[in-house]
Amino acid sequence: MKVLVAIKRVIDPYVKIRVKSDGSGVETNNVKMTMNPFCEIAVEEAVRLKEAGHAEEIIVVSVGDKSCQEQLRTALALGADRAIHIDIPSSPEPLVVAKLLRAVMVIEDPGIVLLGKQSIDTDNNQVAQMLAAITQRPQGTFASEVTVVSEESPVSESNGQSNAVLVTREIDGGLETVKLNLPAIISTDLRLNEPRYASLPNIMKAKRKPLDVITPEELGVAVTLHQEVLDVMSPPERVAGVMVNSVSELVEKLKNEAKVI
Repeated sequence: MKVLVAIKRVIDPYVKIRVKSDGSGVETNNVKMTMNPFCEIAVEEAVRLKEAGHAEEIIVVSVGDKSCQEQLRTALALGADRAIHIDIPSSPEPLVVAKLLRAVMVIEDPGIVLLGKQSIDTDNNQVAQMLAAITQRPQGTFASEVTVVSEESPVSESNGQSNAVLVTREIDGGLETVKLNLPAIISTDLRLNEPRYASLPNIMKAKRKPLDVITPEELGVAVTLHQEVLDVMSPPERVAGVMVNSVSELVEKLKNEAKVI
């Protein structure tokens, strides 16, 4: 089966974020960019599925301008077989991304779609759930373990075998395991795996792997905006703490200065 992995280009998580002077967003000029960490986990899981013999081909897809091809090449160096770049000049909303991925799924017909549970820039945590809703496919979110299983099925078209996947997901009370019939959509969490580093030979090979560029118009998807960012601001700086000499002084400050009691 095919595994489709969606990845996103974001600011490096170790870079200090600076807000633009006009409050329209964060500064990205001359800032180090990288693949979203949760997307790296999704790519690694796809490669492990292929190494285990469950996947025949890994396709990575990214939505954005030409610069996101750098992250697609990185995914190819990590083990993906080919890449698809959906060329959009601006960053689309989650619903538009979900619609674009659905159009790619119609073309590629993947057995499993892997996505990071959220991107570290907008923190929306919406695309996987939206994609499952509009495609009517089972979903397993916040996956910390993924296991492909085969079971006997009299109605199966492939020698009595029907594939499914067990997804252990993290919830507030601990862990929950769900069984999904393929094709399915899975969003990855931090504890699913430890992404590998791309070796130099694989980086060189990635330059020769196919990378197709398509537009939303070719996929039949209209890119429309339903939200408008009014202002982006830095969080207030934390002030230094104050040492007090007694409990009574602490209570007085909490009551009269902080006004929390």
